[in-house]
Amino acid sequence: MADAREVNPVVLVLSGTFVVLVGLDLISDYLEGGTGTHLILEGFLLAISGAIFVGGIRELAQARQKIETLTSDVEKLNKEKEKWKGETDQLLAGLSIKIENQFAHWQLTPAETEVGFLLLKGFSLKEIADIRSTKLKTVQQQSQAIYQKTRLASRSELAAFFLEDLLPPTP
Repeated sequence: MADAREVNPVVLVLSGTFVVLVGLDLISDYLEGGTGTHLILEGFLLAISGAIFVGGIRELAQARQKIETLTSDVEKLNKEKEKWKGETDQLLAGLSIKIENQFAHWQLTPAETEVGFLLLKGFSLKEIADIRSTKLKTVQQQSQAIYQKTRLASRSELAAFFLEDLLPPTP
């Protein structure tokens, strides 16, 4: 299929004009009693230039059809993306509430809850301290308190606790 950049409308206009002019010249020569060889040569020139013109028009039409198809595909994909994003936003909001409820069940303090969320997001203890504008030692103590209250040994166990229900069971 033709690429839209390969079909130049100016070339099509010029070739169309050439076809018309050659056609008019052929008719004029025929009416004036032009020679057979001259008429055959101009007829051949008309046929070739006409074929090139029609081919260019066909390529332009195919390029436009391809653009319309691609535009339609992009619109469909954008709609699917928005639908999926809406569904995942709802799921993430629900998951966030579930995690918060579980943290409340474990009786984590507000500071421990915030640290717990940041641990689940994958931030290092130093990054958490920077985000919360606290000392690293404070974050270390809060993370240890989280592990004690949850009876989980590490960040990976904390993450696994919540991911376990999201993933399909292992065979």
